[in-house]
Amino acid sequence: MRMTKKRLLWILPLAILVVAAFLYYENNAIGITKYEISSAKLPEGVSSYRIVHLTDLHSKSFGKEQSTITSKVKQLKPDLIVMTGDLVDSRRYNAETSLTLMRKMTELAPVYYVTGNHEYGPRLTALQKALKELGVHVMRNKSEMIKLGNGEIRIAGVDDPVFNLKADGDVAKLNENMAAAMQATESENNSDTLTILLSHRPELFSVYTQHKIDLTFSGHAHGGQVRLPFLGGLVAPGQGFLPKYDGGKYVEGGTTMIVSRGLGNSIFPQRIFNRPEVVLVELTRP
Repeated sequence: MRMTKKRLLWILPLAILVVAAFLYYENNAIGITKYEISSAKLPEGVSSYRIVHLTDLHSKSFGKEQSTITSKVKQLKPDLIVMTGDLVDSRRYNAETSLTLMRKMTELAPVYYVTGNHEYGPRLTALQKALKELGVHVMRNKSEMIKLGNGEIRIAGVDDPVFNLKADGDVAKLNENMAAAMQATESENNSDTLTILLSHRPELFSVYTQHKIDLTFSGHAHGGQVRLPFLGGLVAPGQGFLPKYDGGKYVEGGTTMIVSRGLGNSIFPQRIFNRPEVVLVELTRP
């Protein structure tokens, strides 16, 4: 009996320590996921174009002055960095932490950003102004052409459907936003132009395919928060239990969607078997 009690006295604290270390690791150890996508629309003269995808930071810090995540992104040597929303968290709003990451990213490559549902509110105006002052391309229902090699590619961004004040449905609002976004760069030659879309919501994949988007970057699902062996994510906003688009690469027709598991947390503060993620997409010519 005494031996059993003595064992418990050191086994129990050790078990607590192991569990605490595991939970900390799951929430803070950033993983890198890489995809290679071949496209004949990538302009001639370019053999490779590297895009780093960040999403759902929710004002989380990774090292002093975001040094941990900055170091990882720097090693990936991006040509472009995209941020697909929820840079801040509406419940634990910390613009300084979020802007620090964006400032660091602009030192590595051009940065393009779209809103998520957590940006909705009166503080967006100040956040947007600060991002623009840092040189971030704030893509609110707009598109731009990027010169590349012997041609150019198009990048578009749309607001999260939470900005829909008409309440006529996410699909209707997204279609409206996409029409506005594409209008500025619409031309007769667009069918031959590689189009990249930044949109926070992965559950609206069917809309992206209908608009014949070549490559969409999305987030929002947080990887399902808890990932179950052989099943994937447990639950995601907008998709419910066992979400279809929780994280990874999805292809339908000529459209590819990359969904990142994201970086931070919001309502539920813990990730399990679902570490924070930085995504690298390398575009190549066939």
